[in-house]
Amino acid sequence: MHGAGNDYVYVNCFDEPLDDDPAKLAKAVSDRRFGIGGDGLILICPTETADARMRMFNADGSEAEMCGNGIRCVAKYLYDHQIVHQSKMTIETGAGSLDLDITVDDQGRVAQVTVDMGEPILEAEDIPTTLPGNPVINSTLIVKNRQVEVTCVSMGNPHCVIFIDKATDEWVHEIGPLIEQDKHFPARVNVEFVEVISSNELHQRTWERGSGETLACGTGASAVCVAGVLTGRTQRKVTIHLLGGDLSIHWDESDNHVYMTGPAAEVFHGEWTGGHR
Repeated sequence: MHGAGNDYVYVNCFDEPLDDDPAKLAKAVSDRRFGIGGDGLILICPTETADARMRMFNADGSEAEMCGNGIRCVAKYLYDHQIVHQSKMTIETGAGSLDLDITVDDQGRVAQVTVDMGEPILEAEDIPTTLPGNPVINSTLIVKNRQVEVTCVSMGNPHCVIFIDKATDEWVHEIGPLIEQDKHFPARVNVEFVEVISSNELHQRTWERGSGETLACGTGASAVCVAGVLTGRTQRKVTIHLLGGDLSIHWDESDNHVYMTGPAAEVFHGEWTGGHR
């Protein structure tokens, strides 16, 4: 399944036993030449505290707290496969339980999902980052002899947002991994490179912690909206163009929650035989 091109392999753990080593499985299935191919692995699990629980593993096997595109796909799977057949559902994640509203198409299948991403986390130690400022807004970071201004936000997972004139491959593929591993981010960090088109329209490329560049990042887009408002660049409602599609983000002033709306698609299903190199 994918949300705006951010693709993961999903396992229905309501029916399938949980793998003893999901981190190892994530690395195997994510390999685009010797496995199925994807940005990582997501397990859809039963839980007593919500409609389902999502566990998300990056392509390198590391477990992450949340995935905005992934949770929309989890909601689509639950609804389309009649595990949870209701338009509102709650899904437990490593960043807490989130509420989702779904929109169905003419065939009764989920077309898009709105996720209440909760309140952005702006306290430096909770992101976490050791960069100066609380919140960290337009803070100076030196990377590869370059001085860049960064704004840091957590949406359950850490993000470092950089507004630049052009989000080039050099920025994403050379600077992105260096920032991901920078000493100022003790849990590593996702990095967003953002071009401002207007006060309500942005272009974003993301270097994701543990996966490299992905075609979309939902928590990243949410963080970008927050950073845009904090730096005076954008309004609270924005459309963000990602390589895999568009997301609509609203940082609601009334409740301080960020709401993300975007597509979800199931591409194929099958059986993993455990093949190896």
